[in-house]
Amino acid sequence: MSQRKLPDKWQSSVRAARAVQVAFDMDEKLQYRIRREALDNGLSPSDQIRHILNLPTSARPKRPRLTVSLSPDDYARLAVRYGLEPEQQLEIKHRVMDELLEYSKSNPR
Repeated sequence: MSQRKLPDKWQSSVRAARAVQVAFDMDEKLQYRIRREALDNGLSPSDQIRHILNLPTSARPKRPRLTVSLSPDDYARLAVRYGLEPEQQLEIKHRVMDELLEYSKSNPR
């Protein structure tokens, strides 16, 4: 079998594909500190750990986002809550975003 050359746009991903993710079991206090410092510095927790270890981080700005996994049951519950059908997942996501924005306005820190 001959090896095919990867397209140029994928070349930079080769190194990342070879990287090995390492997970650390840390006490809650240390995890909180690293997460808090990452948030204060506008970094991901992973990049904050790399910063602490003086390892390089990507200069590319990352899109800040929060994620949550929604199961079909979750969509069904949210559909009832918003008066929608469970299949209207995009509209449900919009309503969730609206609710989270409202939450941030009514619960400032």
